[in-house]
Amino acid sequence: MTQNDVRSTKPVPVVAPWARPFWDAAHEGRLILQHCEDCDRVIHYPRMACPHCSSTNLGWQPASGRGTIYSFTVVQSNAPSAFAGDVPYVVAVIRLEEGVQMLSNIVECNNDDLVCDQPVQVVFERLDDEFNLPKFRPVR
Repeated sequence: MTQNDVRSTKPVPVVAPWARPFWDAAHEGRLILQHCEDCDRVIHYPRMACPHCSSTNLGWQPASGRGTIYSFTVVQSNAPSAFAGDVPYVVAVIRLEEGVQMLSNIVECNNDDLVCDQPVQVVFERLDDEFNLPKFRPVR
């Protein structure tokens, strides 16, 4: 099986209409975050209404792409799935500079060197012709 075949067997995001701008930007290699125009709060994950004030007056703003590792785990084994070939891999909660948290993967690193509060920056991994996934790598 080639790398493209493996890539195509992985599940793709199910995109709600209100999250489409996030995925379109990721496809272009940009990280954007939802923003409430009424209470001036940043929101992640994308929603139909602000979780802070219930406003539907939402927009989008560019994100810095920088953050720190809040928590992480290294997956050492996995039941047979599309991700079995990726073992070991890191699943992490990233606290972005904008104050929200994002669940993602840490890549381009030695897993043994990772620590909480470590600075990271976004990188994009091509999943298929439609999706690039935002992932993070340690700041060098």
